[in-house]
Amino acid sequence: MIKILVTGSNGLLGQKISDQLRLRADIQLINTSKGEDRYPNASGYTYFPMDICDRSAILTLLANTKPDIVIHTAAMTNVDTCESDRTGCWDLNVNAVAHLIEASKINPFHLVHLSTDFIYDGEDGPYNETATPNPLSYYGESKLAAEKLIENSGISYSIIRTIIVYGLAAKMSRNNIVLWAKSVLEKGENISIVDDQFRMPTLAEDLASACISAGMKKAQGAYNVSGKDYMSIFEMVNRIADYYQLSKENIKSISSNTLNQAAKRPPRTGFVLDKAIRELEYQPHAFEEGLALIQKQLDEKNV
Repeated sequence: MIKILVTGSNGLLGQKISDQLRLRADIQLINTSKGEDRYPNASGYTYFPMDICDRSAILTLLANTKPDIVIHTAAMTNVDTCESDRTGCWDLNVNAVAHLIEASKINPFHLVHLSTDFIYDGEDGPYNETATPNPLSYYGESKLAAEKLIENSGISYSIIRTIIVYGLAAKMSRNNIVLWAKSVLEKGENISIVDDQFRMPTLAEDLASACISAGMKKAQGAYNVSGKDYMSIFEMVNRIADYYQLSKENIKSISSNTLNQAAKRPPRTGFVLDKAIRELEYQPHAFEEGLALIQKQLDEKNV
């Protein structure tokens, strides 16, 4: 029996990991998140509320549960909030990782850590794992700092970098671009979308599979994991409209520099997926396949 602990289990990725693990006979699943458990399936795992910034709480829980693998999904991912609340960002994205490393040195486990395409400057994407990081935002700086802590720690680890995660989960605290765009377009509201940022959006189910694979294989090192379709965010929203047969007349393209956002975004990221496909047996869905899965889940929810 392999014991896997998930941080941030209430989030979109955390819930998808739970979906894939909770009924497996070879896995004992332990979920942790801040506050009450929001995962809707009440069996197949145990839940402990935990503040990932509380060093004492982390050390105590990991000493008591002694997991074989920790999948660390908890983070501050709102890029502009990280810019304005730098102390909170560093505490959640860097100090929490230092606590997990400390815990791993007491009771060893394999750490699967989630990172981001925002460690890159977006001048030369798509990127492979050996590309030189150059973050443009404080969020990117914090995630790169966490990567370096892990790489220099001497523990067993996988770093999973990803891009724009989308999907459907229960009681989500944050929306994602697919659900947001679908909702706005269904209401017939005007929607302004940047046409000069290029990404490879990632289905949450695919990312969950990669995290689990990295943990089970104890895959050492960094892996770039995303969807396989490269597109501008403007194209992404148009493809969402096309798939769900929604009018595109209210979609307007704009330039990033008109948005006045607190944090600078990299213009072109995207990933070369060869290493993840080869070593993690990663098999990402095409974007429209991901949209089809969301529609199926929405239909089942409304039955």
